Amino acid sequence: MNDLSNASRRKFLKAGAVVGGGLVIAFTVPLARRFAGGGEATPAAPATAPAANAFLRVGSDDSVTVLIAHSEMGQGIWTALPMLIAEELDANWSRVRVEHAPAAPVYAHTVFGMQMTGGSSSTWSEFERYRQAGATARALLVQAAAKQWGVAPADCRVENGVISSGSHSARFGELAEAANALTAPEKVALKEPKDWKLIGKATKRLDTPEKITGRAIFGMDVKFDGLLTAVVARPPVFGATVKSYDAAKAKALPGVRAVVQVPSGIAVVADHFWAAKQGRDALAVEWDLGPNAKLDTAALKAEFQRLADTPGLVAAEAGDPAAALKQAARTLKADYHVPYLAHAPMEPLNATVKIDPDRCEIWAGTQFQTLDQMVAAQITGLKPEQVQIHTTFLGGGFGRRATPTSDFVSEAVHVAKAAGQPVKTVWTREDDVRGGYYRPAYLHRVQIGVDDKGMPSAWQHAVVGQSILVGTPMEPMMVKDGIDATSVEGVADSPYLKGIAAHRVDMHSPKTGIPVLWWRSVGHSHTAFVMEGLIDELALAAKQDPVAYRRALLKDHPRHLGALNLAAEKAGWGTPLPKGHARGIALHESFGSIVAQVAEVSVQDGSIRVHRVTCAVDCGIAVNPAGIVAQLESGVAFGLSAALHSRLDFQEGRVQQSNFHDYVVLRLGEMPQVDVHIVPSTEKPGGVGEPGTPPVAPAVANALAALTGQRLRELPLRLA
Repeated sequence: MNDLSNASRRKFLKAGAVVGGGLVIAFTVPLARRFAGGGEATPAAPATAPAANAFLRVGSDDSVTVLIAHSEMGQGIWTALPMLIAEELDANWSRVRVEHAPAAPVYAHTVFGMQMTGGSSSTWSEFERYRQAGATARALLVQAAAKQWGVAPADCRVENGVISSGSHSARFGELAEAANALTAPEKVALKEPKDWKLIGKATKRLDTPEKITGRAIFGMDVKFDGLLTAVVARPPVFGATVKSYDAAKAKALPGVRAVVQVPSGIAVVADHFWAAKQGRDALAVEWDLGPNAKLDTAALKAEFQRLADTPGLVAAEAGDPAAALKQAARTLKADYHVPYLAHAPMEPLNATVKIDPDRCEIWAGTQFQTLDQMVAAQITGLKPEQVQIHTTFLGGGFGRRATPTSDFVSEAVHVAKAAGQPVKTVWTREDDVRGGYYRPAYLHRVQIGVDDKGMPSAWQHAVVGQSILVGTPMEPMMVKDGIDATSVEGVADSPYLKGIAAHRVDMHSPKTGIPVLWWRSVGHSHTAFVMEGLIDELALAAKQDPVAYRRALLKDHPRHLGALNLAAEKAGWGTPLPKGHARGIALHESFGSIVAQVAEVSVQDGSIRVHRVTCAVDCGIAVNPAGIVAQLESGVAFGLSAALHSRLDFQEGRVQQSNFHDYVVLRLGEMPQVDVHIVPSTEKPGGVGEPGTPPVAPAVANALAALTGQRLRELPLRLA
């Protein structure tokens, strides 16, 4: 933290305040609202303008500091968002700095109404607002220069952090305080795309130097005098409770300071992690296992299959698919399955809490600042504004650090409160894999009728899996008439179904006792696998090329065709491959972006080997192409983990996997060559953090079908 951390919140949030000398810009821009899935919501028309929710500071030292309300967890917003400001400001990029904003209502997300990061929404939700901030600051600096020099603002030129007019010249820092005394214009003109110098150019990340030198502070790095560490013994079965415990052996260990009971279990507080873990291992806890002690994934799968044969809530419907199926030339019936999945971020969960009589400070890599702040206030009896959250860098999130219960943060607050001292509560990876939140398991049961040309004429589709939204703050926005939009996104709104006159999508949301949560790409993580696998099955049954077949189905969707054709071209679709290799293609839209991927695979000693993945993405305006490439590469790696390895199983209520030796993720030696191609576009920006994950599993499965003749309909993929 720099000198800003010592400024009072009231002074800091006051538009036009001088902090450490310079210009502070508060800004707000009404923005059309969008759902996490990339679809448009009905824009609200607020009676009054929303409060300012982001700030730009131009320092007297020529620095340009951007405060971002979103969390940097590897997705690159510490670079993309400042690029928007620097573009309109005509700043010297080498002088741009970034800080995480404090937790406060003014930083609420324009869609979700709270400070959060998720849904691949950070860049597109701030695209206009951050540019307006840069343009406003530029206008004030120009006004200040023009006033000093006695010239018209129109006669001033701005470039690379310097304003000039005739023989006059001044750096931003020299004008900052004078600009701060001026009244900001109500409207500013934004640059035309043809005049952009930074947006659309591959730009190196601003957080890279800190991370490669070790200066970057993640939650696990937080330390200060008097800080203790805690590890919590949590129930072995979800919903279980403590009947009794004996802490004598734990307390006898060197370094153990206290053993306290909290709502989530028994916490051992010690001088350091190892003492806390040894103390937890020495605890004798008797559990009341509760109603979920018989949970079993095989039994759940059988129950899902039973539900799939019953009528569900209708998520999409057109025509009479039952009648159309009877008239079809042929029918295809298929069941697709995907398992429960853990998020497994590289940095295990942790949060540090210090509680004083009138203040609570929290250091955490979190995606949900507003909820964490509210929950901490309830636990401590303080007001939300008395809870200060220091957002650190996140060592991976993928949704796990955005829980509607604020589980890992609230637990840390409970521990610090019970211990009466500042405490960092740390989860081991085993803790998170066995006691966290999961991507739900899903069953898709589909019956498709095709005409005499092999094209789909009827489509009946049942989706069975737990809702991730019911009971969360997102429910009012995204659950309508009982339909969890995230369970069926990518199916109910599929462009393929839009071209089929008779179709129906049913949804079942069973409750199992297993806590579930959004996972990178949310519902698209399973619906893309199903839809693109089915389309490939139909193409092969019709004896048509899979790319040509998709072109026919997507003839009225030019952006989809653009991504499909670019991926096929760059992958050399239809050209010869080495013996024993095959290609598969998949295309999916999510979070406002369209991604097509071609996977080249082989089978070596019975194991699936992915050699190359060619990606084409249409994400609208590409703010930072370098960041987009990195995120598509990351999405492929993440998706391949689920495609080839990862799964969670329950027996007698207990998760069977524990760490990376049995909850397997992609290894370095398995990483394929990934080539990313960006479709030039003037459309509004879409997301890029998540859309690269959904197409890779079906692309690999489709390649395996072409290579081996085996149609694999369950993840992770296993050859017979």
